[in-house]
Amino acid sequence: MNISFEQQDFEQQIVELLVHAGSARSSALMALQQAKTGDFQQAEMLMEEARQETRAAHAIQTKLIGLDEGCGKLPINLITVHAQDHLMNAMVIQDLASNMIDLYQRLPPQDRQSE
Repeated sequence: MNISFEQQDFEQQIVELLVHAGSARSSALMALQQAKTGDFQQAEMLMEEARQETRAAHAIQTKLIGLDEGCGKLPINLITVHAQDHLMNAMVIQDLASNMIDLYQRLPPQDRQSE
């Protein structure tokens, strides 16, 4: 099977998008856990990691959209859709985690712990 350099580069970009989006999601969820225990400094550091990973993933997405120019120049396959789903989920989780961390900060310390 002879794959062109462009296709290899495209596939590499999709994998990188997946990695960054997955890292963003994980960091946001870990930040939420830290906030639950009252460690808001660590929660903020993890949220910043999540934001950086989201920016990196979004930069790849923007590059790919620019290359495609809305003309179907790039292949759409299951892994591409999967990568887009990961990025979307990471962004939603990051937004929700940010709001929940804000709520945890307003709670008295004894009310932050869950079972």
